[in-house]
Amino acid sequence: MADSATPLPRQALRARLGTWRQWPRETRDTLFQLVLIGWTVLPHLLHLAPWCGALTVVVLGWRAQLALSSGQLPSRWKVAAVLALAIGLTAWTERTLLGKEAGVTLLVVLMALKTLELRARRDAMVIFFLGFFLVLTHCLYSQSLLTALHMGVATWGLLTALVLAHMPVGKPPLWRAAAVAARSALLGLPLMVALFVLFPRFGPLWGLPQDAGGRTGLSGTLRLGGVADLANDETIAFRIRFSGAEPPNEALYFRGPVLSRFDGTEWQPSIFAARRNLQRPPDLRPAGNPVDYELMLEPIRLPLLPLLEATPPDAGMQQQLPDWVLWQGADLLWHTDRLVGERLRLRTRAWPYFSHGQQLPPHELAALRDLPDGFNPRTVAWARQLRTQLGDVDARTLAAAVLAHIRQANYVYTLQPGLYGRDAIDEFWLDRREGFCEHFATAFVVVMRALGVPARVVTGYQGAEPPDADGFRVVRQSHAHAWAEYWLPGAGWQRADPTAAVAPERVRASRQLPPQPGLVAGALQSMNPALATQLRRAWELLDSRWNQWVMGYSRTRQFDLLAKLGVRQPDWADVARALVIVLSLAASAGAVWAWIDRRRQDPWQRLQGLLAARLRGIGVDAQPHHPPRTLAAMVRDRHGPGGEALAQTLDALDRWRYAPGAQAQLPDRRWWARVSAEAARLRGSAAG
Repeated sequence: MADSATPLPRQALRARLGTWRQWPRETRDTLFQLVLIGWTVLPHLLHLAPWCGALTVVVLGWRAQLALSSGQLPSRWKVAAVLALAIGLTAWTERTLLGKEAGVTLLVVLMALKTLELRARRDAMVIFFLGFFLVLTHCLYSQSLLTALHMGVATWGLLTALVLAHMPVGKPPLWRAAAVAARSALLGLPLMVALFVLFPRFGPLWGLPQDAGGRTGLSGTLRLGGVADLANDETIAFRIRFSGAEPPNEALYFRGPVLSRFDGTEWQPSIFAARRNLQRPPDLRPAGNPVDYELMLEPIRLPLLPLLEATPPDAGMQQQLPDWVLWQGADLLWHTDRLVGERLRLRTRAWPYFSHGQQLPPHELAALRDLPDGFNPRTVAWARQLRTQLGDVDARTLAAAVLAHIRQANYVYTLQPGLYGRDAIDEFWLDRREGFCEHFATAFVVVMRALGVPARVVTGYQGAEPPDADGFRVVRQSHAHAWAEYWLPGAGWQRADPTAAVAPERVRASRQLPPQPGLVAGALQSMNPALATQLRRAWELLDSRWNQWVMGYSRTRQFDLLAKLGVRQPDWADVARALVIVLSLAASAGAVWAWIDRRRQDPWQRLQGLLAARLRGIGVDAQPHHPPRTLAAMVRDRHGPGGEALAQTLDALDRWRYAPGAQAQLPDRRWWARVSAEAARLRGSAAG
C-alpha cells in the first residue's frame, strides 16, 4: 500500500496545477502563447498532411513541458534538424515546396519551431507577426462566418500577447491585456470598415479559394446509392428567394445533369451535353406566369448552374456574370465554362410550367430507347408483358400504368436500401422493392425504354425549406433528387417523378427522410427537437446575412453605394478619391491623438516625480529616475533612525512595484498619506 504521506501522481498533478496563479510570469505568458498558436493553426490541420499536425502537437507539447519545468531550450542544430525533416516531408507529400498547401505547411511548422527559440522579446515579436500572417491564410480555404469568428478570436489573442510583451513590469493579469487589445481593435474598427467599403474590388472579395475544396454535391454521373449519400448531407447547396407569388413545392425542381446513356451500371450525360458548339438551342415553350427569384449558389465543383425549371436563355444572367461564359443546352441544363468553385449570386426568372423538346431527330430518339444487352433481363421481360397487356397505347398511358404499379405494389421509400448486385434494376423492381429516389427514377426509365418509349434520368434538387427572416428558402444537399422524363410525340418531354407515387410528401411538402444524426446533434434532437431546428435556422440566417453583406459585397454594390451618396455615374476614380479622403481624415485624427497622448504622463512616472519633489523638501537629493529602494537608502543616510519609518514605507513601494507578484496599479491613498505624514514630521524635526 502506498504511504499516505506520499501524494499519489494524480494528487501531485492537481497540486501542481492548483498553483497556476503562482506560476512565474514567463511560464504563464509562454503557455498562453502556446495555447494561442494551437488555436490559430487548428483549422489548418484539417487541410494539411497528418504528419504536419502531429509534428505541430509534439513541438508545442515539448515547449510547454520546458516552460513548466524551467528547462533549457534545445540547441539550434536540433531545431535545424526538425526543420530539415519538415521540409523533406513537405516536398514528399506535396511534390513541391511552392504553392498553397506547401507554403501553409511550412508556415505552420515554422510557427511551431519558433517557439523553441523563444529567448528574447524579438523572438516573441516574430511569433506574433507570423501568427497574424497565419490567420490571414485561413481565407485560402474558407470565408464562412465560422471561419471569420475563429479568425477574430485568434486576432484578439495575438493582440493580447502583443500587449503583454509591451507591459514588461510586474505581472499584469491576462484579462487586463485582453481588455487593452479589445479596446485597440475597437478603435481601429471604423478604419477597417472604411477600407472594406471603399477599397477597390477587381473581382470577388476573395479570389484565391477558387481552387479550394468545396463540397461537390451533385455528380455528373449516377450510380445507385449516390443520391442517397447526399441525402445524409445537411450542408447548404444554395438559397432562393422569390419576388412576389411563390410556386408550390411540387413545382420546385432545380435542374442538374441530364443522363441519357446507360451501360448497365452507370448513367452518364449525352456525349453532346457539355459541348457548346454541338448543341442545339433549347426548344422551350413557357406556359402560365413566370416567377422572379434570387439565387445564392454555394460552390458545387461542377460546370453547371442548378437553376429552377425552366429558366430561359433570355433570363439576363450573362450580364450579371460578365466574366463567365454561360449557355443553355437542348436539355435545358445551364452550362458554364468553368467549375463553379466560388459563391455566385443571380437574379433571374423561370417558368415552372413549360414544354420542351417537341422535335427530336430519329437517331437521338433511338439512342433514348437503347438498353445495354444482358442487363436486367427480368425487368425487360416484365415491361414487354405489360406492353402486350395494354396494347397499342400512347406513352402517357404507359407512364401512368408504370406509376400505378409503383403505388400498388408496396414499394418502400428508404435512405438505406442496401447494396444491389449486377442486375440492380431487376433486384429492386421485382424482388426487394426498397429504394431511394434514384432507384425509382432509373427503374422507371429502364421500364419505359423497354416499352419502346424514349426516356432519360434527370438529377438535381427538389423542394426547399420554409422562408427564413430574410425571405430566403434553404435548399440543402439532402434535397438532392432524381426524377425521369419520357418523350411524347407532339408534346415533347414530360416530367415523371416516381418518388411522388410512393412518397408524395417528399415532393408536395419537401419532407425528406431524416438522416442519422451525429452524437451531439442526436442528443439535442432527442431532448428538444424544436430547439435544435431553431438553433440551426438561426445560425444559417446569420451565415446567409454574412454571405449577402460581406462576401457578396462586390464592385457593383460598391458603385451603388457611391451613387446613393450622391456621386453621379461612379467609377474607379471616384472610389479612389473617396478612399484617399477617408485615409487622410484617419491620418489627421491619428496625428491629433498622438499629440494629445504625447502630453499625457505615465502615472508611475508622475508618482516618481511627486515623490522626488516631496523628499527634496526634507533635504533628500531625490530625482524622478531614482527607484524607491534608492530613495529609502537616501532617507536613511540623511535622517538616520528618525527617517526609518519613511524608509520602510518606500521599501514597501519597491516591493509593490518590482518584487515577484508585483502589482501594476498605483498604491492607494493611505500609502501616500503615510509618506506625507512622515515627510511633514521630518520637516518639523529639522525646523525644531
